[in-house]
Amino acid sequence: MTWQKQRLPEDHPSVRSGGIGVLLVNLGTPDEPDAKSVRRYLAEFLSDGRVIEIPPIAWQPILRGIILNTRPKKSARAYAKVWGERGSPLATITADQAEALRERLGTGLTVDYAMRYGNPSIESRLVAMKEAGCERILVAPLYPQYCAATTATVVDKVGQVLAKMRWQPSIRTMPPYHDDPAYIAALTQDIGAQLQGLSFAPEVLLLSFHGMPKRTLELGDPYHCHCRKTARLLEDSLRGKGVIAPDWRVQTSFQSRFGPAKWLEPATDATLEAEAERGTKRIAIAAPGFAADCVETLEELAIEGKRQFTDAGGDNFAVLSCLNAGAPGMEMLETIVRRELFGWI
Repeated sequence: MTWQKQRLPEDHPSVRSGGIGVLLVNLGTPDEPDAKSVRRYLAEFLSDGRVIEIPPIAWQPILRGIILNTRPKKSARAYAKVWGERGSPLATITADQAEALRERLGTGLTVDYAMRYGNPSIESRLVAMKEAGCERILVAPLYPQYCAATTATVVDKVGQVLAKMRWQPSIRTMPPYHDDPAYIAALTQDIGAQLQGLSFAPEVLLLSFHGMPKRTLELGDPYHCHCRKTARLLEDSLRGKGVIAPDWRVQTSFQSRFGPAKWLEPATDATLEAEAERGTKRIAIAAPGFAADCVETLEELAIEGKRQFTDAGGDNFAVLSCLNAGAPGMEMLETIVRRELFGWI
């Protein structure tokens, strides 16, 4: 029997298929460090029901009438202090992470990045990856500790984008990695090297995680537990490898409180002031819950945190960099991504 090659009609649309992609996703950033851009960013961010769990009918008048008329100017000033030549630190570092991961994974894979709020959007990147022929896409939220306001809202947005697609790619979501040995090892190596490079020996190593309303814990969100487990495993690893001296104290705190609700405690700002007031003169802060440095680490901790600590009587103060696109962090990310791509590559 002779088989003839099927001939497609001349007007048949040309499509690409068979590709595999990885999409790194971080929280987001305004396009510029000005009030207009920040207002647009905050409007999207604070309108997410996962972020603000208040019925829109009650929340939107507060958001539109008060917050978006007052907070953007203050936030824009904070962003301006850390804005770089390439733009937002969070966006540029995440782009660097995507490029480094692309080099590590090699040819045959599409690696890109997106922001949950702001640009580049998840929708634009997923559409571009599908048009480039990616039929299988690993969505990798860069949140080590699971939270409904971070990881879950990425999944929500991906679902919204897929709902508009006629030909949907197959999707996997990278799970939280708060206790992954590769993550703890990367933090130990990176934080250890930075501590050894300090000009002083800290009395306290403060592990600061982004805060969440206490209500989220009461409703069953595992975020608080994930942060505490990361902190415990990291301290055990640092002590086990002799990175920190036996007399150093390691504490956990939560930063970035917003609004009148009760938040997870202890608060980072209150902890810094309390430590200085009790006589602590030397302190170092690490932010293991952030995959990349951003306004919360570069301004809130490194600038405002230093002011709070020194004004209360402290002396030596250091904020350690996040994993960013450094070798320990990229080795960790490659390990976890390859694991989650198993069976596809």
